[in-house]
Amino acid sequence: MFKRSSGILMHISSLPSPYGIGTFGKDAYEFVDFLVNSGQSYWQILPLGITGYGDSPYQSFSAFAGNPYFIDLDILEREGLIKKEDYAGLDFGNDVEKVDYDKIFKNKMPILRLAYKNGKDKYKDEIRKFEEENKDWLEDFSLYMAIKSQFNLRPWQEWDEDIKLRKKEALKKYKKDLKDEIEYWVFLQFLFFKQWFALKKYANERGIQIIGDIPIYVAEDSADTWANSEIFLLDEDKMPLKVAGCPPDAFSKTGQLWGNPIYRWDLLEKRNFDWWIERIRMNSRLYDVIRIDHFRGFESYWEIPYGDETAVNGRWVKGPGIKLFKAIKKELGNIKVIAEDLGFLTDEVIKFREETGYPGMKVLQFAFDTREESDYLPHNYDKNCIVYTGTHDNDTVNGWFESANKKDVNFAKRYLKLNKREGYNWGFIRGAWASVASLAIAQMQDFLGLGSEARMNIPSTIGGNWQWRVKKDDLTDKLAKKIYKITKLYGR
Repeated sequence: MFKRSSGILMHISSLPSPYGIGTFGKDAYEFVDFLVNSGQSYWQILPLGITGYGDSPYQSFSAFAGNPYFIDLDILEREGLIKKEDYAGLDFGNDVEKVDYDKIFKNKMPILRLAYKNGKDKYKDEIRKFEEENKDWLEDFSLYMAIKSQFNLRPWQEWDEDIKLRKKEALKKYKKDLKDEIEYWVFLQFLFFKQWFALKKYANERGIQIIGDIPIYVAEDSADTWANSEIFLLDEDKMPLKVAGCPPDAFSKTGQLWGNPIYRWDLLEKRNFDWWIERIRMNSRLYDVIRIDHFRGFESYWEIPYGDETAVNGRWVKGPGIKLFKAIKKELGNIKVIAEDLGFLTDEVIKFREETGYPGMKVLQFAFDTREESDYLPHNYDKNCIVYTGTHDNDTVNGWFESANKKDVNFAKRYLKLNKREGYNWGFIRGAWASVASLAIAQMQDFLGLGSEARMNIPSTIGGNWQWRVKKDDLTDKLAKKIYKITKLYGR
């Protein structure tokens, strides 16, 4: 599926920019140039959705809509939608290596509202066309966000009964009363996709493909759950009956309680998996390759009674398996997919992934557990897999060396012939790049040799995550040349 190649993992939010968070602006285009100069073929990012509580891109208000934080203000200024003085002096956060989400929310959103006032007539025809092309999800999403503003951002289950249950009269009333607010949210999506597709086109024309990431589940407080409540396991008050998570394992005694609603796969199957097909259709427009998070959940998933405080009392339930992917293939043809198959894998899960033909993932940081022989050791790979030094949920390589079990660290040093002169991080990258895996990917933090302070996320924790940003000065020609050399050496 993939020819021998490599890429860099870094989310849009982590790009440099003078305005507190990475955007689809000048620095994104310069990063594409950096990838080209480094001899890379792929840029992997995290989900592009609107982040809510905890700022996680894996808990979004919509499985379809894009995050307005990524809209670039300088592009809007060039288009005459805002003036430089409207935003030049605003406080978007004073740490160039960290995103301050509160300040972005307080100071960027009012500027985007100003752009809406100045641009809604200018782009009237284009917006109408955009609405027509995306009406399947855009109508419900923009209405949901408008009503959410009306109810002080409270979750939809706490809205008035009539609109919570989407009664016909209530929908009509809110559409009429909140017309301007609805149009504002449509306008933001129009800007988001306009800027994203321009950036993607620039990348693709230069031989860089985008790997996007989609979570298997949607957030409880999302337009998807509100507008399609029948496809989730909810009670008559629209509260979840069961929620998603992971069972207890070596990493967590009580498992992971994610809290997302569970799909009613029986109903989805009767509907030929229509909602999922539309989701994949949309994402295959957004990205060149789709990485599906928690892929094993399609074979069987861990469901936990709603209200439980840990994942301990969950149970395994069979998922839709190959039927879903046959339906997707029939409708959409061959889509390039990476199956995130990390975690507890049974023979059934492995057989299911092999049946789809999708490559799975190998994380080098997981390879050196001295207690057992690991599938993640490079000598166990077959070509149809993607090797990572680490993912957004891992520590950086240098952070791992500080915090991992000393026996595991020594094993890694022996196996990869690591030394301080080369740098442990570069030795790890060498191990991934030299392997037979068709695609090798490393986090930007690992190329920069950063420690745990640059970690993107610590699973099952809230606060302090998703904040890391690269410094503009770090993306040097010298680093690009060094990455190019190792990529060339190992034929990627």
